[in-house]
Amino acid sequence: MSTHAKSNHTMATVFNVPNQLTILRLVLAVVMFGFLAWEFYLTSMILFLVAAGTDWLDGWYARKYGQVTTLGRILDPFADKVIVCGAFIFLAAVPAMAADPFGVKAWMVVVIIARELLVTALRSFLEEQGGDFSAKMAGKLKMLLQCIAAAVALFYLSYPTTVVEGTPVVGAPEWCRWLLGGSVWAAVLLTIYSGLMYVVVAVKMVKK
Repeated sequence: MSTHAKSNHTMATVFNVPNQLTILRLVLAVVMFGFLAWEFYLTSMILFLVAAGTDWLDGWYARKYGQVTTLGRILDPFADKVIVCGAFIFLAAVPAMAADPFGVKAWMVVVIIARELLVTALRSFLEEQGGDFSAKMAGKLKMLLQCIAAAVALFYLSYPTTVVEGTPVVGAPEWCRWLLGGSVWAAVLLTIYSGLMYVVVAVKMVKK
């Protein structure tokens, strides 16, 4: 095989369909952040759901057709963190969200980001030692609940906001507020739980 053919083969392998989908998710995340900055929350929710949905699609495609690559293993979790953590950072910065007792708070975002940094550090260290630190079911459920909470929060903010006695209030129905609070707290609690589970696994692996 010629050098040119080898180069083309390498490019086709690296930038395969799953990796292209992952890159697309990153592009959608940037577009979504732009709409969030301009307070187009319903549009942002749609973009978020599409981006989160392709996370499952690229993983499934890579496993089914044997197209798992080193680049994909790096890009895929990176894209997840950018989309989810970025969405929560924007949400916590919305005054109406911060003022709502059921809303996303800054400390919740700190917990979510801290967990991701901790697990990433543990995975990097343990895999260098030859250990298997692949995603656990609790981690996958955590991702699902975080996506649900972010989508619900964006939908909640799509309702008109008014200022009552100097405090921004979202005119969402009561059921939506309860759904917001339930999904956000469920995501935060499972984030903490899954982080602790990874720590327990890491401690057991180190002791071995």
